[in-house]
Amino acid sequence: MSHRPRKRFGQHFLHEPSAIARIVAAIDPQPGQRLVEIGPGLGAITEPVLAAAGRLDVVELDREVIPELIARCAHAGELVVHEADALRFDFAALAGDGKLRAIGNLPYNVSTPLLFHLLAARDAIADMHFMLQKEVVDRMVATPGGKEYGRLSVMLQAHCRMRHLFDVRPGAFRPPPRVMSAIVRLVPHEEPPFAIPDPTRFAEVVLRAFGQRRKTLRNGLKGLLDEAGFEAAGVDPSLRAETLPPEAFGRLAVASLA
Repeated sequence: MSHRPRKRFGQHFLHEPSAIARIVAAIDPQPGQRLVEIGPGLGAITEPVLAAAGRLDVVELDREVIPELIARCAHAGELVVHEADALRFDFAALAGDGKLRAIGNLPYNVSTPLLFHLLAARDAIADMHFMLQKEVVDRMVATPGGKEYGRLSVMLQAHCRMRHLFDVRPGAFRPPPRVMSAIVRLVPHEEPPFAIPDPTRFAEVVLRAFGQRRKTLRNGLKGLLDEAGFEAAGVDPSLRAETLPPEAFGRLAVASLA
């Protein structure tokens, strides 16, 4: 392995065989599925997934790893490399008339923006399996009332079912990150669990509500909702955002448009 991990790309290359095998088993790639890997790096997950599926698209920003990646996967199947920034990549266009299965060890420094970018293409995605910082996964799957519950929890749970599958220790990477990692599965809802007529307003309500965690909803959403609006939504304005389930934010967003 000749490539040196580059800090500006947040690179930590997975190398532990047992962790790789467990991740591939969780993804369970099958021939004929349209899979895309974000940030394949040197191909630790790419090679076995490609061998199982027969074809794999990958989106890689670091052009220096691409020759080694292609060489490693040369005999595994049809590898299609997109040298691009995943934050700007058009996943819906890649899916075409079908649906993608997205996988990847996401760079921790851009993981949240990437998740929101993928949310925008959720109609073209069947499921997602990602390795992320465990702290981020804990926030994604958190329930109301806990300290991890926040904007990320609400925005993702409004659009996806999520499950924390298992953790991956720092020693499984080169170089080892300073944090524990985790594998999470996201499956976009076929039918939304609650109505979001205006996604932009919903996002604004969630952002404002969690802007200052100690503020009540009345203060956090001042200018968007008055007392009548809270009453219409069936939400007590003296509560704090972290106590509300995602569907309550949906009702608040709808009431704010009335």
